[in-house]
Amino acid sequence: MDYTEIINRLHQLSEPDKVAFKEKKYGIIANNSLGIYQKDIKELAKEIGKDSSLAIQLFDSGIYEARILCSKLFKPKELTEAIMEKWVKTFENWEICDSFSMGLFAKSEYAVSKAIEWSARSNEFEKRAGFAIMAAYCMANKKADNGVYESLLPIIIRESTDERNFVKKAVNWALRSIGKRNIDLNKSALQTAYKIAELDNKAAKWIAKDAIRELSGDKVNILDYPRSIYRPIHN
Repeated sequence: MDYTEIINRLHQLSEPDKVAFKEKKYGIIANNSLGIYQKDIKELAKEIGKDSSLAIQLFDSGIYEARILCSKLFKPKELTEAIMEKWVKTFENWEICDSFSMGLFAKSEYAVSKAIEWSARSNEFEKRAGFAIMAAYCMANKKADNGVYESLLPIIIRESTDERNFVKKAVNWALRSIGKRNIDLNKSALQTAYKIAELDNKAAKWIAKDAIRELSGDKVNILDYPRSIYRPIHN
């Protein structure tokens, strides 16, 4: 399937009523949107297969759903810092931010460095991208040692006072994800949450309360990565 065929396919899937519905129900405000749900874009992506050159063409079309499709077609190993910087600056809502951050950026060799850098950005969705990468990296790199995640916890404390909705939710998401990676990081994340709870800030207190509730509950699902340490093979 070439570029023209894909664009035609996207227009065939278009349902303009969904644009208003997504804005009202999910807060997704997108320019040049055709009104296509993620599940339909995912199915189309599977049909097309990975193709970075085609993905760039789709992004450059300016069509919102074509850009989301780009995030599913581009090969993480072919990402460059220049491409990541170009794309992150266009994010206009949480959906496209998370689609790129979780499905693509977190799988890049630049994941940690960009997460750290973007966490200090002033733009709401560039900043969210940094924390969405942190959250997704907990599963994207199953072999990374605890030191990588421990280094992110002071950043989470630093940015926990940002009261913008899509930032504070991403900060919380990153903290909870780190706390579910293994039993040691669970302890570190909880300690971080208690520190955040001491801050005189409404967003910080919400982040802390929600993280403590989820990470200390009886039903918390703590994983075992890296498995070379937390699930050793016994002969």
